[in-house]
Amino acid sequence: MRALVLLFALSLALAPGCRTTQSPESQVKDLRITTELKSRLASEVRLSTLTNVDVNTTNGVVTLSGQVSSREVKQKAGEAARAVPGVVGVTNNLQVTGEPQPAD
Repeated sequence: MRALVLLFALSLALAPGCRTTQSPESQVKDLRITTELKSRLASEVRLSTLTNVDVNTTNGVVTLSGQVSSREVKQKAGEAARAVPGVVGVTNNLQVTGEPQPAD
């Protein structure tokens, strides 16, 4: 009986993390988009700081976040994301570091 109660409590604790509004097919498509984009970023954009860039895809919308070295790299990353088949939108939240900011 004690094991049953423990199992029930554990399932209740883990259940919220398992909920999703995406179908399994949509999750697979998003994973494919993310994987292909990371590959493109590594080969085409040549992001040496790829570990500083996060790629998240939900329902075909890609969100880029993290830090890059220049505005050019930020722009190229966004263009690479838009070029991946299945992408319906891109939110480019990459932050440029190492480049002087224009004065106001």
